Amino acid sequence: MTPPQAAPPEVIITDIPVRLDRLPWSGFHTLVVVALGVTWILDGLEVTLAGSISGALKESPTLRFTNTEIGLAGAAYIAGAVLGALFFGWLTDRLGRKKLFTITVLVYLSATAATAFSWNVTSFLIFRFFTGMGIGGEYTAINSTIQELVPARVRGWVDLVINGSFWVGAALGAIGAIILLDPAIIDPELGWRLAFFTGSALGLIILVLRRWIPESPRWLISHGRADEAAKIVARIEAQAGVTYHVDEGLPQMRLRPRAATPLGEVFHSLFVTHRPRALVGLTLMVSQAFFYNAIFFTYALILTDFYQVPSQMIGWFILPFAAGNFLGPLILGRLFDTLGRRVMIAATYAISALLLAGTGYLFAQDAVTATQLTMCWSVVFFFASAAASSAYLTVSETFPVEMRALAIAVFYAIGTGAGGIAGPWLFGALIDTGSRGSVFGGYLLGAALMLIAAIVAALYAVRAERRALEEVARPLNAAD
Repeated sequence: MTPPQAAPPEVIITDIPVRLDRLPWSGFHTLVVVALGVTWILDGLEVTLAGSISGALKESPTLRFTNTEIGLAGAAYIAGAVLGALFFGWLTDRLGRKKLFTITVLVYLSATAATAFSWNVTSFLIFRFFTGMGIGGEYTAINSTIQELVPARVRGWVDLVINGSFWVGAALGAIGAIILLDPAIIDPELGWRLAFFTGSALGLIILVLRRWIPESPRWLISHGRADEAAKIVARIEAQAGVTYHVDEGLPQMRLRPRAATPLGEVFHSLFVTHRPRALVGLTLMVSQAFFYNAIFFTYALILTDFYQVPSQMIGWFILPFAAGNFLGPLILGRLFDTLGRRVMIAATYAISALLLAGTGYLFAQDAVTATQLTMCWSVVFFFASAAASSAYLTVSETFPVEMRALAIAVFYAIGTGAGGIAGPWLFGALIDTGSRGSVFGGYLLGAALMLIAAIVAALYAVRAERRALEEVARPLNAAD
């Protein structure tokens, strides 16, 4: 950091972004990945528990859910996530990353624990809504922080793996469901209630780990807190064994800090200045949200209604499904930093679309068993998981720092609102018809949306691989 007198009082000259991007991987980065990435584990846990216990909810003497109500529960969770992302995303850009990723996990903890005490369908839907609200807020605060702390050369792979860790949570949820819904071990009416406490316990661990994560230095300098940002970066450099000298000539940038960015300027940047990027982000988010939420939220219903799989056995089918989803980003993620964003985003979306259509056809023809269908889904989502994760990567790295969290929130809200709420509801209704052909029609719709997204990405996706965030998207308060 250059001395304050080197610039007018209203301008900050800083090399903080360059210092963050040049760092070697260290224990600090591992802590960031674990403490913040566990958010997606929570989401995976929540979604899987909700899907795995759908049979128990239908059989519950207290709740007695219908298939449509199961779909509504998924929609309530997603609706909460949408509103939570918007509200907490706005606060994240104004108040800072650290404050919000503490508040949002507290909202999640409270709501998921309350779900265990649901006494009717309405109370269950309300608690699921607030659980989703906490998770939606987490998405914006966490994606912003990770993007701003991870070095540019590995940002794509790290982001994809963290988003893919959703499926570690899915596996944990599946294992928990196997144990808690086994009538030989525990009464299923009590078991589904205990299942929701699993998420609360994990959330408490998160609170402890996050105490050691600092505020984003990039956010601090954009708000005029340059000295505080410099101290944080110096501590990270010390942990990584890097020595910094003021006169070593690193590239610098000039900023005019301000307390907040007007919403009008934010939306002008989103939909006028960066309109092609907005088109890419919107298309990617809508298609993957419909694809994922429609299929995964209702997968347990497919198994129970069409294959007569007992509800307590659903978890065994989720495990290989989860494995394919996690391995996709883990294995393919590095290619997003080497072959590049545009090539890999388009390829993973297109392959996912074709594999979904093929799997849907086999299901419609009753040509596969429940086990074979699960294996097919594992292959489909090996690619689809990397595709979906790249949607979050895209919207979080291609817009300026001052509006990053809100940009994530806007695209998450629009995409998930359009694809995530409609998907579970539509597929719940299609499954209720008892027609394999009707469900296949839903799969074809999901495949078409993914193929459209592949074409848009091939034409317009930003080549952000291995580039500094400030190079990908110039800060709104840049002074020159």
